[in-house]
Amino acid sequence: MHIKLPGKPIPPGFLLAIGDSAVNLAIPATEPGQRMIRSLVFTTQGRLHSKDIEMFLMPTLLSDTNLFLWVDLENPTPEESKFVLEDVFHFHPLSIEDCVMASSSPKVEEYSPREDDLFTSYLFMVIHAVDYSRKDGVFDTSELNFFLGKNFLVTYHDGPLRSVTQTEERATKTNTHIGKAPDRVAHTLLDAIVENYKPALDELSLEIGELEQEALTDPSKHTMNKILAAKKEVLHLRQIIGPQREVLARFTRGEFHLIRPHMVPYYRDVYDDLFRISELAQAYTDSLTGILQVYLNMSSNQTGEVVKLLTMITVITTPLMMVGTWYGMNFHDMPELSWKHGYWVAGATMVGSTVATYWYFKRKKWF
Repeated sequence: MHIKLPGKPIPPGFLLAIGDSAVNLAIPATEPGQRMIRSLVFTTQGRLHSKDIEMFLMPTLLSDTNLFLWVDLENPTPEESKFVLEDVFHFHPLSIEDCVMASSSPKVEEYSPREDDLFTSYLFMVIHAVDYSRKDGVFDTSELNFFLGKNFLVTYHDGPLRSVTQTEERATKTNTHIGKAPDRVAHTLLDAIVENYKPALDELSLEIGELEQEALTDPSKHTMNKILAAKKEVLHLRQIIGPQREVLARFTRGEFHLIRPHMVPYYRDVYDDLFRISELAQAYTDSLTGILQVYLNMSSNQTGEVVKLLTMITVITTPLMMVGTWYGMNFHDMPELSWKHGYWVAGATMVGSTVATYWYFKRKKWF
């Protein structure tokens, strides 16, 4: 049986079994080759059971305690988000709102069902991945949302994430059996996100090295602007890392019963990596502060050299100006004007005094 909504054509979708009937739900189809929703089903041994299942099968799989379901939503449509988050998993409306709306702050919350709630206990977490572009000189952040339950994991993000791709490949193409449980896959995702911080920091390190060299050899106003921009981006990075450290610290303390005790040390290892990255970001801040000080000192030295040169020129040419000014008055009663050798004596005096002044400064090593 196929049902159409009044006044709206129904695009290709999927079938949801209801009793002995089937309803064609209005979930827009994705373009060929563009996978909006990925799903992986694992056994308790971590072996891949099935992949990219039909969405109407998800409620059935969730009821099977011997299987673990991972659903990844990448830039889903509002209809797809509503169906998966509300109709299949029945997540709390507040966590759904936090998921679909961009959030600048990482967070983790535990939701436990109360009366009339259809969902089971789950953890909701917001975390941010970063990437650094040397061309633009900015850190780009990508938000990743987790819904972690006893036998399911739902991830939600707006664009492709390297950490999700890497984790999917490890779960399906290696023998590590990370798909045994949701907390293990969640740890792998977090570990991949933190590991992907390192290439971004390496790019930033190269940028700082170039700024240091430029500040020493060819300081300019453009150099100062680049230093200030880099300091701003490092501050942005620290603002990203700081709250995420607090989030991961809660995992290391074993606050959540959905994280099995033997997995806590693995989360602590991720926290330690993030702590080291935070310390490195602090070191970069100190380095940029030092480079800025070097730039200011070099600029001050350049200004001093210019002032020194102008002063030397003024002092050296002072005898010329004095003699020229004196004889430029052309008073009638000046005896030197009628002196036969006055012109040559004045010229010799100017040249001699100028050479003597130059020799004196040279001997003092003022230039």
